[in-house]
Amino acid sequence: MLFEEVKQQEQSYLMPTYGRFQVALVSGKGATAVDTEGKPYIDFGAGIGVNALGYCDPDWVEAVCGQAAALQHISNLYYNPVMTQLAETLCKQTGFSKVFFANSGAEANECMIKAARKYGEATGRSTIVTLKDSFHGRTIATLAATGQDVFHQHFGPFPAGFAYATP
Repeated sequence: MLFEEVKQQEQSYLMPTYGRFQVALVSGKGATAVDTEGKPYIDFGAGIGVNALGYCDPDWVEAVCGQAAALQHISNLYYNPVMTQLAETLCKQTGFSKVFFANSGAEANECMIKAARKYGEATGRSTIVTLKDSFHGRTIATLAATGQDVFHQHFGPFPAGFAYATP
């Protein structure tokens, strides 16, 4: 499928919630992504939204395929040794005592908003300060934390308790 076909299909079936670059990526290896016409790009945008792991690392692919073949997803109502082993590794590597696994950046940010508010309640400090022109996610609370007026249109009322500082 060529770029214009991908673009037309998107315009037909997806809500226009993101500004996109005029390229459709179809594969990658390491830090290089390849578009529908075979043109390679060095990905300097890795990490936006999800991760900065590069593309198709053989060890990562093997680990994902192995886990997908064993148990691709379970509810967090169940214990899982892979999850607990990863939590232990992360705690030991970072020095944190506990971790929280989330499905998205917005969910992780919501967790931090709740943690900050819980801490703030005990200390009498309840305002969360974020930066002007920041972006923190697409949930109502993370949109409230986002310091861009364009994201505040059409979705209010927002939860109170956010202020925006100029960097």
